[in-house]
Amino acid sequence: MNQSTTPSKAKAIFTVLNDKGLHTRPSTEIVKCAANFNAQITLTYKDEQVNAKSLLGILFLAAERGAKITIEAEGPDAEAAVAAILKLANNRFHIKY
Repeated sequence: MNQSTTPSKAKAIFTVLNDKGLHTRPSTEIVKCAANFNAQITLTYKDEQVNAKSLLGILFLAAERGAKITIEAEGPDAEAAVAAILKLANNRFHIKY
C-alpha cells in the first residue's frame, strides 16, 4: 500500500477589515504567520499574486479596507496555513486603532 505524495491544497477568501488596509503592520503579521508553515502560500488581489511570506509582495498589493483577498496554499500543512491566516484576518491582524 503506497501513500499518495500529492501535496494538499487549500483555498479561501478573506475581506480586509482594517481601516487602513494591508499596510506594514498587518502585512508583517501575515508574513510571521505564513513563516510557520511549510506550504507555499500565495495571496491574490485583483490580478496580482504574491508570496504570503514576502512583506514587500503583500505591500505591493496595496489592498485597502474591504478588499477581498484570495489565499491559496499548497503543501503538507496547506489547510492549517489557510485556516491560520483566515483567523488572523478575522481578528484584524491583532491591530487596534
